[in-house]
Amino acid sequence: MSDSLSPEIQVSARSEYIADQSDPTAGRYVFAYTVTIENRGEIAAQLISRHWVITDSEGRVQEVRGVGVVGEQPLLAPGEAFEYTSGCAIGTAVGTMRGEYQMVAESGEPFDATIPEFVLAAPRMLH
Repeated sequence: MSDSLSPEIQVSARSEYIADQSDPTAGRYVFAYTVTIENRGEIAAQLISRHWVITDSEGRVQEVRGVGVVGEQPLLAPGEAFEYTSGCAIGTAVGTMRGEYQMVAESGEPFDATIPEFVLAAPRMLH
């Protein structure tokens, strides 16, 4: 595949602590995260599946794999973006998430789009 026809997917994410669903005394911290997936390339690409690595501040790791995101497998034409919100729970007030989306370019070529690591933090836990 030539460089001009290579898929170029940019992923960004932000998180928010959900106090009313959390129970710190039981070691349950719930976060919502919103992800934006942007096709900055010149060919369409479809998100097929996801792989998340969720790590709490004590080093406990959860790996999550599944088809699509929020029940969808969005097809992104050049210049299009898809945004969704989901959630997770961890055992500490601070943690991180990172991963990748398994994608397929309109040419049929599979590729991974990296989800850069982002922080999960309850209020007043980080400076």
